[in-house]
Amino acid sequence: MAFKYVNMADITRDPTAVRRNGSRRDGSEDEAEQGAERADLITHVELLFFAYRDFTGDPDAVLAQYGFGRAHHRVLHFVHRNPGLRVANLLEILKITKQSLARVLKQLIGEGFIAQRAGAEDRRERLLYATLKGARLAERLTALQVKRLEAALAAAGPEAEAATKRFLLAMISEEDRAQVESLVRVLQPRDKISEEDRS
Repeated sequence: MAFKYVNMADITRDPTAVRRNGSRRDGSEDEAEQGAERADLITHVELLFFAYRDFTGDPDAVLAQYGFGRAHHRVLHFVHRNPGLRVANLLEILKITKQSLARVLKQLIGEGFIAQRAGAEDRRERLLYATLKGARLAERLTALQVKRLEAALAAAGPEAEAATKRFLLAMISEEDRAQVESLVRVLQPRDKISEEDRS
């Protein structure tokens, strides 16, 4: 039986609403235009699905070698980029449950990719650092995604970088936008990690 490709846009809109020529049954051009605009937006939804698939697919292949998934990648990325990150801050960034984070952190710490240190002011506080092993993996994964982004931005043209940043920021929930904007702008070069943490 031959596989027949079905356009996702065709199955997500009301099939009786817009005819193939773009006109409505009642002949309303405004409604036909709205239907076309919605179809265009659905195309963007599909492109985001496929772009995310390939953006994450490159590191997924590497992560699989370690028995890790995307949750491990996200945790390792933000710990690596923010040495001394508190667990509470990581939860806020990732918006996952404590149980989910605990499971992922336990594995990353147990296998030597992340180290915990007591806080300088509060010894009960645990601060997270990427070990040398963890930093190398994080940088390897980031390099794969940076390479894909560089190629995509180059293909999209000289104005693409600024427009893409504005678009991605606008896609983030309004209540979280300022926090994310601050996080990605204030990132500093990684602090030096002690030899104890690198082991």
